Amino acid sequence: MGPRNYTGISEFQLLGFSEEPELQPLIFGLFLSMYLITVCGNLLLILAVSSDSHLHTPMYFFLANLSFVDICFTSTTIPKMLLNIQTQSKAITFAGCITQMYFFILFTGLDMFLLTVMAYDRFVAICHPLHYMVIMNPWLCGLLVLVSWILSVLHSLLHTSMVLRLSFCTEVEITHFFCEINQIIQLVCSDTFLNNMVIYFTGMLLAGGPFIGILYTYSKIVTSIHGISSAQGKHKAFSTCASHLSVLSLFYCTSLGVYLSSAAPQSSHASAVASVTYTVVTPMLNPFIYSLRNRDIKEALMRFSGMVALKGSIVLG
Repeated sequence: MGPRNYTGISEFQLLGFSEEPELQPLIFGLFLSMYLITVCGNLLLILAVSSDSHLHTPMYFFLANLSFVDICFTSTTIPKMLLNIQTQSKAITFAGCITQMYFFILFTGLDMFLLTVMAYDRFVAICHPLHYMVIMNPWLCGLLVLVSWILSVLHSLLHTSMVLRLSFCTEVEITHFFCEINQIIQLVCSDTFLNNMVIYFTGMLLAGGPFIGILYTYSKIVTSIHGISSAQGKHKAFSTCASHLSVLSLFYCTSLGVYLSSAAPQSSHASAVASVTYTVVTPMLNPFIYSLRNRDIKEALMRFSGMVALKGSIVLG
């Protein structure tokens, strides 16, 4: 006899990575460290960009937005997981699970759209350098970020509203460390054909579309760089894209790894482990990639740290 239909589910159980008690302190310490590094690193990047007038350009405006989204993205899942480990509870309320799913989808979409917008920004800067500030004016930059938010909110609302119309079974264990939509749908007793179709269609449209756009912009960028006569000019043009290319590769490669691991049979645990790479590791590494490979960011961080040290000495004095 299969699990009976039950629409009044009040909570789910997030099984996480391991149920072995001796591993919980290690998992807690590891994820707490990565979460603090992610928040502090991205917050420091935002403060450096906002406090330095030299960085008030379209590229750094988008970078600051990406850092903000990365903080929100990580904060959607990790604090709840840390709380569950600390309280030795695996429970998450139905409303909490749906809310977590909504914001996870929202910030995943925003990450993709902002990375695409940043690719377009690099395309204009390299292929149309004389008209860069005219094309990438503050109005257009704000509009691109606003459209990214609107599309992400609508996309997340679509999936959330479709999940809410489903009937859940008595099986409430989610073999993941957060409420991932595919894991939630596996607990449904009613027909999920429409949900799966929407997931695949929107995934192809909202992930494939930006990816094709990024490939197109970088094909134009490579062509433009190839046309530059001096080696120094080529190196300077490529260096402006190097950090963005690194973040792009990290995001899409880890996302592809999660997709392939989730497509494999009996891979719930493997999918949970793979998800760490783009839910925690990628947002944690982004500030380091941009700061270590970017002289302007490094100088801004040094000036910002100097300002903080000076204010601290004045207060103490």
